[in-house]
Parts: sequence; structure tokens; C-alpha cells
Amino acid sequence: MAMHGGRIVAQALRREGVPYVFTLCGGHIMSIYDGCLDEGIGVIDVRHEQSAAHAADGWARVTGQPGVALVTAGPGTTDAVTGVATAWRANIPIVVIGGQAPRFFQDMGGLQDMPHVDMMRPITKWAVSVPNARRLGEYVATAFRIATTNVPGPVFLEMPLDFLFEQVEEREVVAPEKARTEAGVGPDPRFVSRAFELLRGAERPVCLVGSQLFWSRRREAYPDFVRTFGMPVYVNGQARGSLDPDDPHWFLQTRKEALRRADVVVIFGTPLDFRIGYGRASHINPEAKLIHVDLEGRELGKNRGCDVGIIGDTGLVMEALTDCARAARWSPELSRGWLSELRALEQQKWEALRPQLTADDVPINPLRVCAEVDRLITTDTIIVADGGDFVGAAANVLRPRGFGHWLDAGPLGTLGAGPGYAMAAKLARPKSDVIVMYGDGAFGLNMMEFEACVRQKINIVGVIGNDAAWTQILRGQVQMYGPDRAPATRLAYTRYDTMVEALGGHGEWVERPADLRPALERALRAGKPALVNVKIGASDFRKDAISV
Repeated sequence: MAMHGGRIVAQALRREGVPYVFTLCGGHIMSIYDGCLDEGIGVIDVRHEQSAAHAADGWARVTGQPGVALVTAGPGTTDAVTGVATAWRANIPIVVIGGQAPRFFQDMGGLQDMPHVDMMRPITKWAVSVPNARRLGEYVATAFRIATTNVPGPVFLEMPLDFLFEQVEEREVVAPEKARTEAGVGPDPRFVSRAFELLRGAERPVCLVGSQLFWSRRREAYPDFVRTFGMPVYVNGQARGSLDPDDPHWFLQTRKEALRRADVVVIFGTPLDFRIGYGRASHINPEAKLIHVDLEGRELGKNRGCDVGIIGDTGLVMEALTDCARAARWSPELSRGWLSELRALEQQKWEALRPQLTADDVPINPLRVCAEVDRLITTDTIIVADGGDFVGAAANVLRPRGFGHWLDAGPLGTLGAGPGYAMAAKLARPKSDVIVMYGDGAFGLNMMEFEACVRQKINIVGVIGNDAAWTQILRGQVQMYGPDRAPATRLAYTRYDTMVEALGGHGEWVERPADLRPALERALRAGKPALVNVKIGASDFRKDAISV
């Protein structure tokens, strides 16, 4: 029995447990769609290939398994580059399959022929062109293995059109089984012991937990570690939501003060990049001892020397440190007062914010909008962040409750990722409310994905903080050059809600604080994709924020 190359690809995706692929149609890849129909894989289409790549990324962030995007050759693949680059900087495992002109006509000027692999190589863990039709499934299996092993990341597979349409006898198809391992990377016990000795002598320890916790093969070790060491814990990236906001070790508002006063800092699975001042004295006490844990050894000692650098899976390292503490019958007596001190400061910070969180100003204070959304968050709610200034405020107010319940673009700072993330999240967790916190500028990048959501009954809810500006940039322009020298950063109070209504969704326009909660509740109950467009005013909460 013979099958075409698209069916071979679909069979390989099914072996990897892929339930959906995200795509924008193109002639080069349509045989894969045909194979997906035969293999029971859902084909979800978007209105821009950037969103297809973001949706694959979002799927991975919610489920822990690689998402898959199918894009056509040429501009289809170039459109996906932003989504691939976003996943690259955030270390998200995705598999992007791109079409290509027939190999038979290579270098002859085929339609949409271009060097996709060369373009993708710097922003992927592996970029390759499949050499022949019978090995299509083998390359899919290899892509999943590479995307998920050690530090996760994107992989790009180029598949020439003639291979995807070629008929191959089933007996000739290379179809690997058990092609990837779920094993984690264990730490060096000697370095674990050194880290424990630093922590047991600490009076002001601070723990910063990043995205690698989400990908850990031993994530269940986290609660025991937190209780055993009793440190204040600050999270970023995919670790947001990993501790309940009521946990006595969870902190949000005081990271800056804690890091500046710490005597021991332990960082799990996140780089010393711009988000924490590259580890410089301006952000982390220069006298503090640094314990840095990462799957990638190149990160250890980068930007700041570490006293103990451990290569390993975050959860496995946490488990090993907890075992050390139990073997030594140790409890964190030295740091109990420090935890109480930070808790008091945390409460002071929240109290200082309260006037803005409850403000009745018109236009509405952006923090009030965020506070109203936070009141609706449950243990099932997934929050997607897509914007600049408004999202910066949301990150300091919203309290997601669960792994994979906060999705933002990460260190590449990509705008327009929100709809793709949200579509994937809703498909992965149909019973969850999926709320996208939008800046009005960011909404404009991929707003037509609401048409795709309406048509495919993917019921997401968007909340726009509409201040008629690219405020994160505008603020810096005004500070540096003055209000009369700030081009390209002003927008209009556009009625995006009526656009969504025209597409068949539910729209709300809100100008008064009292109308916020009812509008949000109607949107969540609408039974269709919905957008709450909120006219917001200014806040000094982010007056010192920079955009570079």
C-alpha cells in the first residue's frame, strides 16, 4: 500500500500525540492537511502565520508538549519568523514545518523558493530540509526529540512540495518508535552540597524561580522545597502561577528590595538578563552569594560570576537540596525574621497601590481594570498578556493560579502574540476562561484572529486597556524630547469592540468603573469570542519604566 508524503507527516505527528496543528493555508503544504484528516488531527487555521507559530508556542506553554505550526513556503515561512524567534528567546519547544518549492526544481526559481533553512538556523535548535519522502516521519520524530531535550526550543523542518505529494510504499517509510526520552538532567551531588551549605548559613536568602520549573521532569519537588527552605520566592516566565497567592512564601511586589538586601540568592532556570539588571549591583546585592541552576551551562557565570553553578533540571535540583536538608535535620531558623520583614513590606506595597486599584477616576485607572479582572480569576483561568504599558501594570496586579496559567511573550518582548496563545490555550483547556490582557497598540497587530476564533468557535475573551497610545514608548519620548517631539506613538480611542461585533463576536465599550465588572461578566458568559474595550487614563505606577 502506498501513501503520499503528507500522510507520512501526519502519521508521525499522531505518534507524537499531536491533537491539533496551527496553520495558514498554502499549496505547498496542503497534502499534510489531507493526511491530518485521515489521522484525526485537528487543523486550526489563523489569519497570519505569525499567529500560527505563536499558537504552537502557546500550546506548549499550557500543555508542556510541543505545539506544531504548518506554514507555506516563502512569505508563509518569513511571516512565522517572529513567532519562532519569540519561542527561541523564551525556550519554548515548538515544531514548525515549512513548505518549499520542489526539490526537483531546486535553484531554478520555483514559486516562493528561498533559503528558509539558512534564515531559521540562528533562531532554532535545529533547522533542516528533509532529504527525501520516505524519511519525512523520521525527521518529524527527530524534531520532537531535539525540541524537548535539555533546554527546550523551536525546530524548523523544510519539506519540499514534491516529497509531500510523492507516493511511498508503506514498507519503505521510516517510522521510529520510542524516539525520545522523558529523563531529566540530574545535578552533580558535590555542587548540591555546596549550595546547601550556603543556604543553611543564610539570614536573608531569596529564591527566584523561572520558566525551567515548568519544563521540569520533577516539578512535584517544588512545594516540598519551598516549605523546607522557607525562603521568599519570586517567579517569572512560565513559573508564574506555580505558587498560590496565599502561600506564605509567595511574593510579588518586593523583588527589587529583596534582591538588593539578600545575602544568598538562588536562581532556578532563568538567565541573568535585562529583567534582573544582568545581575549587576544595581539589582542584586554585590556581596550576596549566588547559586545559579540552569539546564544550559553557558548561562552559569554569564554577566555575573556565580559562587555555585549547577547544571540540571530545576525540579531535580530542588529535590536534591531538600534531601540534603532532611539528612541534616535542618530547619531555616536564621531566616524566619527576614520572611516576616518582607511580608510586612509586601503588605505596605499593596496598601500603597490600593487607591489606584479602587479608583473611580474617569477615564478609568489601568490598575482598576486589572483589579477587576483579578477578582474574576479562578484556579482554571488562563491569562494571556499582549502589550506594553498596560501589560506591565497587569503583571504587577494579576495573580494567576496554576502552572501554564500565565502566557506572555517573554524576553523578546513580542507584540501580537496574544491571539495565537489564547486560541491554543482554549483548545488545550476548553473549560477554562482564557482572558487576553491587551494594549490597544498590540491588539492591532493580529486583531483579525477574532474572525478565526468566531468561525471556529474558540471562545476567548480580550480586555483592551485603551489609552490611545503606544504609552510605553510615548512616555520615554516625552521625558527625553518633550511632548511636541513624540511622533508615531499616538493612536485614537478606536472602537475595536464594534469591529469584533461585526465579525460575529461579542463587544463591550466601557468608560466608567462601575460598568467594568458587569461588562467582564457578560463577556465571559457570551458563548462566543468577546472583547471588552476599556477607555483608560494615565497612571504614575510605571512612570520609571523604560522600553529598551
